[in-house]
Amino acid sequence: MRKNISALLTIIILFTVIIQACTKDDRSTAIDPSVSTPIQPGTTSTPASNPITNDTAALGQLLFWDPILSGGKDVACATCHHPNNAYTDGLDLSLGPNAVGYGQSRRFLRPNDVPFTKRNTQTLLNAAFNGMGGNGIYEPLTAPMFWDSRIQSLENQVISPILGFEEMRGHAFSEAVALDSLVARLTTIAEYRQRFQTVFGNSKAITAANISKAIAAFERTLIAMNSPFDRYQKGNKAALTEQQVQGMQLFKDEGCPLCHSGPMFSDYQLHVMSVPDNTQLSSSDAGAGGTYAFRTPSLRNVGLTAPYMHSGVFQTLQEVLKFYDDIGEPISQNPHVAVQQMDVKIQRVALRDFEQEQLISFLKALTDPGFDKTIPVRVPSGLNPGGSIR
Repeated sequence: MRKNISALLTIIILFTVIIQACTKDDRSTAIDPSVSTPIQPGTTSTPASNPITNDTAALGQLLFWDPILSGGKDVACATCHHPNNAYTDGLDLSLGPNAVGYGQSRRFLRPNDVPFTKRNTQTLLNAAFNGMGGNGIYEPLTAPMFWDSRIQSLENQVISPILGFEEMRGHAFSEAVALDSLVARLTTIAEYRQRFQTVFGNSKAITAANISKAIAAFERTLIAMNSPFDRYQKGNKAALTEQQVQGMQLFKDEGCPLCHSGPMFSDYQLHVMSVPDNTQLSSSDAGAGGTYAFRTPSLRNVGLTAPYMHSGVFQTLQEVLKFYDDIGEPISQNPHVAVQQMDVKIQRVALRDFEQEQLISFLKALTDPGFDKTIPVRVPSGLNPGGSIR
């Protein structure tokens, strides 16, 4: 496990060296998607208060897989962010506590009063780069997280699902005492006491803040930046097929980079698009501040992360393209969103069948399957890594 993390840290350092070696003039000649195609991805920035080390990332990986962090000791971060699904779960809406099984076989136990999670689980691949602009620069402490950008930074993001009733907390304890209860649990485990002391340097290092730092450090090692598109951008023109090159041109011509811009194919802004609600929810999801706005997701590895949109209502990329075709009339596809509310940037994508195939082929060329898929054989709590997924 430590060997894999060490290799990932080497990649991160190489990204840093490459970017620092570039001059300002070199960067200005890179291709931006608002004009043509995206520039190459940049360096991984880390907060000064949370540098990545082998020990920190290794601790974070164990915590990520350990269901000790959930109220019922049955859900881990990895339950819904599993490497076999590109660090998602393959579901439209996730199932947290009081559920068993993995991916599409996951089901609630009976009786059950835990609802589905409110939104589709986003991939953690390249979440280290959230907020990156077209110039390859971003600030990790203000990086937008979640579909509604309600939280900034990976460190702060970690805490939210731990506290969420339908995500990890369940009935075991109230939100008010959840973090203290989890800290107390970890403190009883000798291996965690030793690992936290090694990383943070004191005997009372098991705190909620340090838990979030360790997991965030591990999440920053989940990088997938060597897709066929990236190799094409670096000069290997054989990396993309003719169909994918045609799809790349369609991507530009149809205005996709108005929102899916920059190295990460996202402007990281909120947009109102009238995506339909998921019928498994008891009420409509009104998005950021009740505006029905949701953040633009990155398109990197999009071929691996179905279902799509915040509500997970589209199972295929073909269905997504149909949505953009229908939306351009303009027609709202959510009864709670008036046409006048819809973002003017959202344009119709009306393509013939063979053009859809070309565009989808290009989108799949944004996939890098070489990311870390390590699953620990054990976690310090002795529980099943990943929780109740067997």
